[in-house]
Amino acid sequence: MFPSDTTVDVHGKSVAVLPVGSTEQHGPHLPLATDSVIAWAIASEIAARYPVRLLPPIQFSCSQEHADWPGTVSISARTLISVVTDIAESLRRNGVTNVVLVNGHGGNYVLSNIVQEGEGLALFPGRDDWAFAREKAGIETSAYSDMHAGELETSILLHAHPDLIRPGYETSDHLAEDRRHMLTLGLAPYTESGVIGRPSLASARKGELLLAGLAESFRHYLDLFGLPA
Repeated sequence: MFPSDTTVDVHGKSVAVLPVGSTEQHGPHLPLATDSVIAWAIASEIAARYPVRLLPPIQFSCSQEHADWPGTVSISARTLISVVTDIAESLRRNGVTNVVLVNGHGGNYVLSNIVQEGEGLALFPGRDDWAFAREKAGIETSAYSDMHAGELETSILLHAHPDLIRPGYETSDHLAEDRRHMLTLGLAPYTESGVIGRPSLASARKGELLLAGLAESFRHYLDLFGLPA
């Protein structure tokens, strides 16, 4: 699914895209690697369209809110900071001066601080990028309600890796609109299955359009670094 090494020609590519995923529960129908697969799918779509260096994904990140479910593996925010900043510094020594972090996990809040404090860094997709892609794809569930293993994530996997989806997503809908204490309590008080969203509305076509919309939005990030799209 993910490359063991990067074999593409990287000469002259001053922007790298670094997918950042997670290893955590995604309900009964999606795999533990869902966020990593999604980050990789987005980054691959970008690399197919723009002259960037595609890096293998980081597959462990800040998933502490999912700790009550078996299979979830987390690292601390400080460890993620160190990993990302070390990778960016290593790339700079090789002439890749700009790095876009392609985040597939909503709990990686610290990535915003890494970009804010760093140089030549950007974080993608942003809220506006997701809003554009959701509209383009016709996602019916709101961004707030579609939090985890719902319509959006299931659609992307139906398009990019349908072999990873287990039966049952059509009957796994669960909404939890009041999650005000999730940072303190984790996700478990708000869902027994691990799903918050409506995966029954997912489709491969929506997943295809989501990725296309995100790739279209990415051209603005090349503008940040003064590079042609």
